[in-house]
Amino acid sequence: MNSRRKFAGAVTAVVAALMLHGIVAQADAPLKANVIHWWTSGGESAAIRQFADAYNKAGGQWVDNAVAGADQARATAINRIVGGDAPTAAQFNTSKQFHDLIDQGLLNNLDSVAAKENWNAIFPQSILDSIKANGHFYAAPVDIHMQSWFFYSKAAVQKAGIAREPQTYDEFLADLDKLKAAGLIPLALGGQAWQEKITFDAVFADVGGTDLYLKVYRDRDVNAVKSAAFKNVLTAFKRLHAYVDPGSPGRNWNDATALVISGKAGVQIMGDWAKGEFSAAHQVAGKDFGCFPGFGPHSPYMVAGDVFVFPKSDNPNTIKAQQLLATVMTSPAAQVAFSAKKGSIPIRPDVDASSLDICAKEGIAIMKDKSRQLPNPEMLIPPDLQGALTDVITNFWNKDESVDDAQKAFASALKSGG
Repeated sequence: MNSRRKFAGAVTAVVAALMLHGIVAQADAPLKANVIHWWTSGGESAAIRQFADAYNKAGGQWVDNAVAGADQARATAINRIVGGDAPTAAQFNTSKQFHDLIDQGLLNNLDSVAAKENWNAIFPQSILDSIKANGHFYAAPVDIHMQSWFFYSKAAVQKAGIAREPQTYDEFLADLDKLKAAGLIPLALGGQAWQEKITFDAVFADVGGTDLYLKVYRDRDVNAVKSAAFKNVLTAFKRLHAYVDPGSPGRNWNDATALVISGKAGVQIMGDWAKGEFSAAHQVAGKDFGCFPGFGPHSPYMVAGDVFVFPKSDNPNTIKAQQLLATVMTSPAAQVAFSAKKGSIPIRPDVDASSLDICAKEGIAIMKDKSRQLPNPEMLIPPDLQGALTDVITNFWNKDESVDDAQKAFASALKSGG
């Protein structure tokens, strides 16, 4: 009952705030909003419901259009926009994925909402760089995810005799050996290309370091890829292959999380959206499972996330619905309610985070240290190049390819720009 009262109070606060801004729809004319997203797992569905309920309470009518799979959802949104049957809003990652739509004049801007809500002063710079183009705001950010958290089963590490979280990559590999010796799956990996790329980037950021990472992804420095340091990153990444189980290929990310939840596997490297699955299984961070964002107190924190974009429309009600959605989704109370279910941290720092778990609180604290903030690759490179580099990594992971050949392939893909 207490949690229900808290959520009801949060929704009331959202509605009150929106009424002060004067954009709540009339009760007799709800602003219908068709929203495309890819949040279909248990934890994800519970999270998006927070936005839907808040939007409905604020005078809207949320029409849910969930499409399984991020690539499929984005393709559906783009096809509908181009085909003249655009949704009211569509999910993309905090990246350059939607910038082609901006360039083609296919999105409404959110300048009025951004000005009223003071987005420039509230949101982190890396997020602003993604959602702004030519001085205009074209997306509403809804979360900050860190895609390379290490989640582990407390029961599994206890069984393996592991006493503390690893402080270096070598200590991490030693822990994986202990988990393997205990008869457990050391590393729960969903063998899909995007998951393999996330795992690679986690190793890259920690083993290669921030400078090398930025030289490759931000500066597209081919000589950096040809360096001994980058070769060491590839070698370190491929060493993890010895710790995954035969059922890994094709496995969904949430099924990999389920292996950690059940204690069959020790560790999963995944974005903090995985916490939604732990929450749905009634597991508590710090008690049933642990989390650490990297090795040591100065490990980089790879900023990622999700946004909603709003397709071009001249219809006044559609524009009002889009502005109401953007305001609801980024409001403090809805941000906390969403983050608690999704596993992310709020997009804004001016929220009461006391109800969030220890992993989220650690993430919020780290985000205050700008020196640890590291843009995820998709914030730095276009989608076609991300796809080409992902192909290189998944081929290296799944085939009997030498480190030298993988290094050459990565350099070639980077040089060609995708």
